[in-house]
Amino acid sequence: MNAPRLSLMALALITALPALAQETQAKDRSQLEAVVITAERRAENIQDVPSAVSKISGEKLDVLASGGQDLRFLSGRVPSLNIESSFGRAFPRFYLRGYGNTDFRLNASQPVSVIVDDVIQENPILKGFPIFDTAAVEVVAGPQGTLFGRNTPAGVVKFDSVKPSQKQDGYVSATVGNYGTVNLEGAANLPLSGDWAARISAQTQRRSDWVDNTAPNAVTPKTEGYRDSAVRGQVLYEPHKQFSALLNVHFRDLDGSPRLFRANAIKRGTNDLADGFDAEKVAFDGVNEQTLKQSGGSLRLKWSLPELNIYSITGGEHVKPLSRGDIDGGVLGQAGIPFPSETGSGMNGHRQLTQEVRLESNTSGPMSWQAGVYLFDEKYTIDNITYDTTTHVANDHIYSEQTNKAWAVFGSVNYAVNKDLTLRGGLRYTKDKKDLATTHAGSGGFNTSTGTSASTDDGKWSGDLSATYKLDATTNVYARFANGFRASSMQNASAFAGQSQAGPESVNSYEIGFKSELLKRTLRLSGSLFTYTVKDLQLTAVGGSSNATRLLNAKKATGNGAELNLEALITPDLLVTFGGSLNNTKIKDAALGVPPGGSLQVGTAFPTVLDPMVGGNAMVDGNPLPNAPKWTANLTARYSMPLADGSEVYVYTDWAYRSKVNFFLYEATEFTGKALTEGGLRVGYIWGNGKYEAAGFVRNITNQIRVTGAIDFNNLTGFINDPRTYGVQFKAMF
Repeated sequence: MNAPRLSLMALALITALPALAQETQAKDRSQLEAVVITAERRAENIQDVPSAVSKISGEKLDVLASGGQDLRFLSGRVPSLNIESSFGRAFPRFYLRGYGNTDFRLNASQPVSVIVDDVIQENPILKGFPIFDTAAVEVVAGPQGTLFGRNTPAGVVKFDSVKPSQKQDGYVSATVGNYGTVNLEGAANLPLSGDWAARISAQTQRRSDWVDNTAPNAVTPKTEGYRDSAVRGQVLYEPHKQFSALLNVHFRDLDGSPRLFRANAIKRGTNDLADGFDAEKVAFDGVNEQTLKQSGGSLRLKWSLPELNIYSITGGEHVKPLSRGDIDGGVLGQAGIPFPSETGSGMNGHRQLTQEVRLESNTSGPMSWQAGVYLFDEKYTIDNITYDTTTHVANDHIYSEQTNKAWAVFGSVNYAVNKDLTLRGGLRYTKDKKDLATTHAGSGGFNTSTGTSASTDDGKWSGDLSATYKLDATTNVYARFANGFRASSMQNASAFAGQSQAGPESVNSYEIGFKSELLKRTLRLSGSLFTYTVKDLQLTAVGGSSNATRLLNAKKATGNGAELNLEALITPDLLVTFGGSLNNTKIKDAALGVPPGGSLQVGTAFPTVLDPMVGGNAMVDGNPLPNAPKWTANLTARYSMPLADGSEVYVYTDWAYRSKVNFFLYEATEFTGKALTEGGLRVGYIWGNGKYEAAGFVRNITNQIRVTGAIDFNNLTGFINDPRTYGVQFKAMF
């Protein structure tokens, strides 16, 4: 489905919304609303779940998304969550408690699992599907392999769409902002005849190219714009309470810019931006473009028997991305550009098939349980392309075909020992097999020193055990042990390096915490202490002196820290939330070293390496994990001013802070990202019994610009966060 059609669907949706407005239910403003989550595959009060879970929904989710940014806007908005990308909107990389993966290749494996409407999105390109008409985002830290599987040793980020119902309602939202930003979003719930209901949701986001390319005769004169459109259709069939079937189909079409690499963006010997840096100007002599087409669907069946619920979840996904960029980020002959590089990565023939059957007890006794089987099958071909930097025509292709088949069986039991103590435990066995074969076509180099094909075959038990104890009517304490597992990873041979492989990793995690609702449920407070050890941690050495990206295992890595969440209804008109985390991570492998970038390139701006050098390698033992801030904090405050006619004026502000981060495995002055604080402000007016809203907003209100990532290549190339954006939004509920 092409972009114009998706945009037209969004507009058609807006104009087709039902004319009959529904009355908005008045909320109890004297206490906090109960938070219901599905972190353990059942609907439960967040206070009763023995793990660190955060939920973003409702107005908070709408405010964070208002600027049109992709789902990286969630980064730092709950404790210990970091999201970054060197691909732009198409390829987010998730980190929980400092544990993630910096690999940028299209078959990269990530230890944080992303689940959308009960379907695991394994390939990193699938994980960037836009957020719209979303009921909630849940972030579950720590290993979650018992019930979710598929590479969850760091945790899970779970997205749940608003489901169809028999109500006739919907909404439409329109935003206009600087940089030519236009966002349209809407949804309509459509009761059909008899036992059927449907919901259609759509979003289209546009931004103009706001960065000028000042290079002479630039083939890409402007960049950083995008057009990103998506649509989701759902049909619910529920003839009676004992059976339901939910069909979900979705599409995405992205045409935009890859991550903009900026040559010599970092000042030599510091981690400051270079003198005279201008976020709206760049000079490069290559082509920058990015496209992505995605389609998928799922069928969720539920049978409710007298003492048993049976679920079947079938999913299928297909994605076809192409991202092409000027990797050196500059112009040949410019300082620090000893040679030009223009490359691209695409994927052909991708398909992911998943099937889960899960049984769930449906009784009122002290014991409840779940058990099931999970099947996974994925296949695709990656096309790594090199372009002639003069003609900009593709002259070399390295094709890598990968298949991944996996299955798992799992079970989990909850047992209420008495009214105060509940025990939970689970176990899962996973079998995972991958095959990789690489071929070469073109005039470029191809390193076959370590072969052109490889296979892995892993099997592993994982599980968890926890206890929750009710101290009193307002406070629970809990303890949890969990073991996680991630299967082996492989990467294809390239012009600079042979194929590489990293063996399976496993993690043991220990956590204690508390959850309280105090002061007549006007204060909700939770906290946790945790420690984990990863054995045979999979790492990616990116770039370096030979521009070789390869997989490797560290003997061990550790992490420990603390997390805190607070919600306070200070008055019926003032709500404040706060979240914070402390994360200490460390690589522990005295023999592990990687070559720093630029060390073999003539004319390169060498990074100032801070690690001991042995034989041309920087020794990384004791370094923090990449993109793992030690401190994070987030704050929101909403103040409401009710008016006599029932309308409302409000002010909403939100802030997120993360401390400095290390971009790579080795430490260098230039490749240490400064601390980053981003804030937003929204002022709005709600009227018509809550059905209409108009607001003005500012994102990154202080316009704090930081280098948020770098290219370990032939110069001090970096990329930055979004500058200040602002706009106005109108939303109507029907």
